Amino acid sequence: MESNLAYRMRQYVQVPTVEQENTYDYNPAWEPSPFMHLGVCCCCAALRPRYKRLVDNIFPEDPKDGLVKADMEKLTFYAVSAPEKLDRIGAYLAERLSRDVVRHRYGYVLIAMEALDQLLMACHSQSIKPFVESFLQMVAKLLESGEPKLQVLGTNSFVKFANIEEDTPSYHRRYDFFVSRFSAMCHSCHSDPETQTEIRIAGIRGIQGVVRKTVNDELRATIWEPQHMDKIVPSLLFNMQKIEDIDSRIGPPSSPTGGEKEENPAVLAENCFRELLGRATYGNMNNAVRPVFAHLDHHKLWDPNEFAVSCFKIIMYSIQAQYSHHVIQETLGHLDARKRDSPRVRAGIIQVLLEAVAIAAKGSIGPTVLEVFNTLLKHLRLSVDFELGERRSSTGSASFSTSSKESDERIVQNAIIQTIGFFGSNLPDYQRSEIMMFVMGKVPVFGTSSHSLDTSHLGDLGTRRIQIMLLRSLLMVTSGYNAKTIAAALPAPFLDPLLSPSLMEDSELRQLVLEILHNLIDRHDNRAKLRGIRIIPDVSDLKIKRDKISRQDVSFMKKHGQQLYRHIYLGCKEEDNVQKNFELLYTSLALITIELANEEVVIDLVRLAIALQDIVIINEDNLPMFNRCGVMALVAAYLNFLSQMIAVPAFCQHVSKVIETRTVEALYFLPENIFKDKRILPKSLEKHEKNLFFLTNKIAESLGGSGYSVERLSVPYVPQVTDEDRLSRRKSIVDTVSIQVDILPGNNTEDKVNTEEITFEALKKAIDNTGLEEQEKEKRRLVIEKFQKAPFEEIAAQCETKANFLHDRLAQILELTIRPPPSPSGTMTITAGHAHYQSVPVYEMKFPDLCVY
Repeated sequence: MESNLAYRMRQYVQVPTVEQENTYDYNPAWEPSPFMHLGVCCCCAALRPRYKRLVDNIFPEDPKDGLVKADMEKLTFYAVSAPEKLDRIGAYLAERLSRDVVRHRYGYVLIAMEALDQLLMACHSQSIKPFVESFLQMVAKLLESGEPKLQVLGTNSFVKFANIEEDTPSYHRRYDFFVSRFSAMCHSCHSDPETQTEIRIAGIRGIQGVVRKTVNDELRATIWEPQHMDKIVPSLLFNMQKIEDIDSRIGPPSSPTGGEKEENPAVLAENCFRELLGRATYGNMNNAVRPVFAHLDHHKLWDPNEFAVSCFKIIMYSIQAQYSHHVIQETLGHLDARKRDSPRVRAGIIQVLLEAVAIAAKGSIGPTVLEVFNTLLKHLRLSVDFELGERRSSTGSASFSTSSKESDERIVQNAIIQTIGFFGSNLPDYQRSEIMMFVMGKVPVFGTSSHSLDTSHLGDLGTRRIQIMLLRSLLMVTSGYNAKTIAAALPAPFLDPLLSPSLMEDSELRQLVLEILHNLIDRHDNRAKLRGIRIIPDVSDLKIKRDKISRQDVSFMKKHGQQLYRHIYLGCKEEDNVQKNFELLYTSLALITIELANEEVVIDLVRLAIALQDIVIINEDNLPMFNRCGVMALVAAYLNFLSQMIAVPAFCQHVSKVIETRTVEALYFLPENIFKDKRILPKSLEKHEKNLFFLTNKIAESLGGSGYSVERLSVPYVPQVTDEDRLSRRKSIVDTVSIQVDILPGNNTEDKVNTEEITFEALKKAIDNTGLEEQEKEKRRLVIEKFQKAPFEEIAAQCETKANFLHDRLAQILELTIRPPPSPSGTMTITAGHAHYQSVPVYEMKFPDLCVY
């Protein structure tokens, strides 16, 4: 026993002693002495868990030496062999890392994170979930530290973790802290520019990792909640905005290379933004778009709006096409919310809407087509209201700020018109026709309240502004519209309100209406060849394209041809016509000839041209000399075009002869001279000879020899009368002609004749009855000839006009005569809300003669 005790004592003496000053120092790389297992301490060391010993062994004595690879392989093998120990390994590593972060031993922190990354990449079992919790705690610890290197290190580890696809999702895991922290890193304001860029890049990559980790699983949609999107989206836009500011100062940005993409926060943020939007679905699209508006409002990026436009281009090209209408709806809603802002802000939002609509119109827009137009028209009315309000408030004072506000409102109005026109022009034809009807229904007409766009408080000036802008937008919508038939392009519900503004006393409105008609009638793009009113020597040089007229077009001209002729006829009589009006009227006649003219239409067009010439010769409207010469030049240019289009030699010869005579004797009857800046006008047109005018008999003779039915040429053209003159505030033909009502002879007239005094004048009239009879016969002959040769539409229009007039007269007579008879009991009158009875004595009542006994 004593010998054994001595032997054991000698063993204990061989245990190495610890110096006194290093009593509390901890060396993670310390390994027990080979003699330890022989003593009591050997028992204590053996009690330490194996995973802790393996973890401790990976840390070297000097952190500069880095991770001990051999021991790391042992730890990895142990973790793979015993996956149930992963959670304990993670917890112990997290404990050591937290302690090292607090003690600022960053070398060991790097080693711990490297070990964690390797374990994370090597182990893919079900037991990895508890280990992930420890891993995320360590990443959060690094992100919370104020050291930029540790923040970047934690971000890199999180990105590696985000790229790992887990077998089963963990629904209880949340990333709220990481969203907040990475968003804060995106707004880093570190004093060192390089460090600041590094932190921002790390924050963007962290957000990208969160997005990739969460959006793939539909059951884990917490990332799309508004509180997260309100942090993620502005963080990305903030970094995109910074580089936009730099590019705007330096010049156009160059395409980044692969290395620049990793080092450029703007490029990385844009890629992350595109990826985020590309993963958005129907239910969470609005949550991703709304923070964009908030960011642009907060940073006042609508004026100028280059960055806003680029953002929404990215949005529209990144999202799925079927969700485009969500973005448009949100933009319209934001425009409504900011309707009281400055004009430039509203113009910036509308321009963004224009870019979004331009992209969405090529794909699926959904139910927002009419909503877009309705909202834009509402804001158009508001803009006009604001403009007129500023003008009224500044009456009598020349204020520069007020004029600038008015010009800013014009910018808003032009932006709305461009948006409406561009949107409509990119729609399919079947939708475009509906939009044309919708916009035309919004055009206000004087004297009516049927339109849905309220302009009652705007006055005549505001209503005119609305009319001009709506017609301008309609002009853009109809641009490029190519219908198979004219009836499809100009249905009656659209044609009637469209032609109504052409009767208004506003040359600009009439010009817009004619241009819209040109867009719809010209189906072969011949309008550019006809630009400018002139005498064309050879029409064949224009190479005009035309097809054979279809039955639908023939039927359309039978129904609505007289309506088109009437508006051209009345348009030529307007006193405020300028050169552009005459050019557009000439183009209208030429396009009708190309697209819609058969033999019957040609005769109607010749009658219309002769009627226009008669306007100048008779001059009942007292037109200015320029207008009279302009109409004569218009007729000359058109008949020259028509004669060559139908290729009747005798007709061409007559037209050419008149034009040659005018070239010698009356240059002011030709378009090349009357529409010059320095023109010479005649004092009167009373002494001109017939050889300066186009003669109906000569034209009838030439066309009749070529097989045309020229009987109707002898009937002068008379435009039909409708209610459009009253609606358009224009003097109607009915108002300019004194109308007499013929009363059939009755009993009263016979009594008057019998009692008439016989005088010399009466005897003279009785002798001259033969002359009156001849005049009556001539009138009857003209009436019979008119009913035989005039078009049915024209006869029906005149009969309808007379019937309407007689009906109105009868209604007036009945209103004046038919009243309730007076009653002896009195009649009830209501004044101030009280009923009063006023009796009439019997002796004061007036009875008809036959009723008095």
